[in-house]
Amino acid sequence: MDSQRFIDIFFFAIPSLITGLIAYYFFKEHTKNEDGRRRFLLHKDLQVNSLPTRLQAYERLTLFLERISPSKLLIRVAPTASSKESYEALLIQTIEQEFEHNLTQQIYVSEKCWNIINASKNATIQLIRKASLLDKTNSADKLREVVLTEMMERRSPSDAALSFLKSEVSELYN
Repeated sequence: MDSQRFIDIFFFAIPSLITGLIAYYFFKEHTKNEDGRRRFLLHKDLQVNSLPTRLQAYERLTLFLERISPSKLLIRVAPTASSKESYEALLIQTIEQEFEHNLTQQIYVSEKCWNIINASKNATIQLIRKASLLDKTNSADKLREVVLTEMMERRSPSDAALSFLKSEVSELYN
């Protein structure tokens, strides 16, 4: 009789165990879905709140690239002496100051974008240094003339970086 009772209890317990396992599975899936939904909503709220800050960073970096564009830089920063060396140093110092002023913006843009902006800054400095090393460059005014002539013949480094910046901003809306 004990074995019959044990079998009866076992048959009564099987549906309870199956129901319990199914309930456990559904509750587990439900909590997983709720957790995913909460994460999605939190991520969505963070994006809505951070988008204006990111756009402001892109605006500041755009302004930086415009300000270090050689043609605009040379017009804005006039030589203080006739020495090409002092003018070269002044231009490079201006570019570095602009860069340092916008250094914190790198946390709002992609690493690739920041690297391109940094490369643009370095390429602009190289352009000024190479123009200064030319034999025909013997004064600050001649340095300006050589750099401006160079910019007529090819695209400035900041223009290429600006194109990349614009494409990255357009990806924010897609």
